[in-house]
Amino acid sequence: MSKNAKQGLPLGIDVGGSGIKGAPVDLAAGAFASKRLRIDTPAASTPEAVAAVIDQIVDHFEDVRGDSPIGVTIPGVVTHGVVRSAANIDKSWLDFDAEPMLEKKLGHDIVLVNDADAAGVAELHYGAAKGQKGLVVMTTLGTGIGSALIFDGKLIPNSELGHLEIDGFDAESRAASSIKDKEGLSYPEWAERLQRYYSHVEALLWPDLFVVGGGVSKDAEQFLPLLKLKTPIVAATLQNKAGIIGAAHLAQEEHDRRQK
Repeated sequence: MSKNAKQGLPLGIDVGGSGIKGAPVDLAAGAFASKRLRIDTPAASTPEAVAAVIDQIVDHFEDVRGDSPIGVTIPGVVTHGVVRSAANIDKSWLDFDAEPMLEKKLGHDIVLVNDADAAGVAELHYGAAKGQKGLVVMTTLGTGIGSALIFDGKLIPNSELGHLEIDGFDAESRAASSIKDKEGLSYPEWAERLQRYYSHVEALLWPDLFVVGGGVSKDAEQFLPLLKLKTPIVAATLQNKAGIIGAAHLAQEEHDRRQK
């Protein structure tokens, strides 16, 4: 067994609507320490069913031991371990105090965090926002629009900027990448909607940097250059690894804080 395995590596687990993915993370490198494991999200994605899958993922990795903190992302607002919204997961998560249940099930310290917040933390420490001062707005363009606010290196959780009302619509119902695909929009057509969205966020917050994540960020050169903003806007660098890496980072931070 490796030296790292004996120390117990933090584990990041990213719970999505279609899959639950996890990997131990080397925080010095900001990279997976082992190949990630993905298991389909149960059709009835209740807390108990999702916890059972997470338990399988924990058991799969020998580098994750009893002293390993675990970070878990969820597609919803999380306040003090309680899930306050449920996008793409079973509605039984609403107002569910999930952290104690997961800690009991897994036998590890758990940090539960919004998925976009975890991605933002990963980009701050290892990706496109590294070294950036001031306000960073990270957005994830996917089924919806997730967001993370980071000010001078500190996460401001649960911003939910995808649900801003713009022109009478919930923003993500017009500008998410899933809407681009559903309506068959070209990148220039979609960029018009993104322009309206990012201009609105810019006028509200005046950030120092926008970072754009989600799977579509791999095609960023097809739409980001079409946007005319005062704020620099760049593609995320960690892509679909960001949630796992950010969750592990936040879990280790909390673990270290508790040890003091």
